[in-house]
Amino acid sequence: MESVSVSGTQFLINGKPFYFKGFGKHEDSYVRGRGTDLCLNVKDVGLLHWIGANSFRTSHYPYAEEMYRLCDEEGIVIIDETPAVGIGVSDGSDPYQTLHIKEYHEKVLRDIIARDKNHPCIVMWSMGNEPDTESHPQSAYEYWRNLYDIAHQADPQNRPVTFVCCQNDYTKDIVTRTMDVVCINRYYGWYNLPGDMDAAEYAWNLELDFWEKTGKPVMVSEYGTDCIQGIHGTAGEMFTEEYQAAYYRRLGAVFDRRPFFIGEHCWAFADFGTFQGVMRPDGNKKGVFNRERRPKLAAHILKERWNHIANFWDKQK
Repeated sequence: MESVSVSGTQFLINGKPFYFKGFGKHEDSYVRGRGTDLCLNVKDVGLLHWIGANSFRTSHYPYAEEMYRLCDEEGIVIIDETPAVGIGVSDGSDPYQTLHIKEYHEKVLRDIIARDKNHPCIVMWSMGNEPDTESHPQSAYEYWRNLYDIAHQADPQNRPVTFVCCQNDYTKDIVTRTMDVVCINRYYGWYNLPGDMDAAEYAWNLELDFWEKTGKPVMVSEYGTDCIQGIHGTAGEMFTEEYQAAYYRRLGAVFDRRPFFIGEHCWAFADFGTFQGVMRPDGNKKGVFNRERRPKLAAHILKERWNHIANFWDKQK
């Protein structure tokens, strides 16, 4: 690719408006567990093509370089992310003052850009995932704005820079709105307003009304529901394949009505292993594919949707 830029509320690749279709994903497989797997990389990229996706985010760490080389060849777009997840503390203190991570975070950001800057598949840098930006908004702004400037200075191609905002009081967050692209993780209908699709749709519309006023391009970098493959229900209850499928179908219609909305990354590409806990039956089940890469019902819903949406889609016309 020759150029990547942001113009108004559009994300441009080679001067044409690009629409992100894809996922957050992990380097994880049923047999290997955590870590890269060259054969699985080929399988995963093949599934991205099959479902009509064009992109993914390396949530929440840079991947092995082999995946970037493969995506260079296959035309898959990547948002490259540093391993900075959930910067925050539980005691009410200012995490940007009490956590002494600034210099290390700067180094990690410079290192990832130095390693990956020559891959044409990379179109945006993500400086981190789901930090606390509302408890101490001015400290958060100063911390992330410093990293934002470093990223732009370190990249000779001057790609767009973002970070991924968690589910928060977005009216208090003064950082996310200053990024080149607003990337939001939102779980209306699951963690928030669970099981109530009507309320989830209302909450999405309410929030998107807010982001429209910023004049920035906006995309959802995580949204989804847990789904245990093979569980079905006549009313589409939570955890069923019908609920997950209906969730993506209904929210897709919400996104399509917004000309400033530039993409949708589901959480997640495939089920993955996690620590044991009462919310994790045999791992995280938010995958559109199971851990062995077999499609759930939602995968077929997304395949039908994404194959009818062009990669280059000027929603403003």
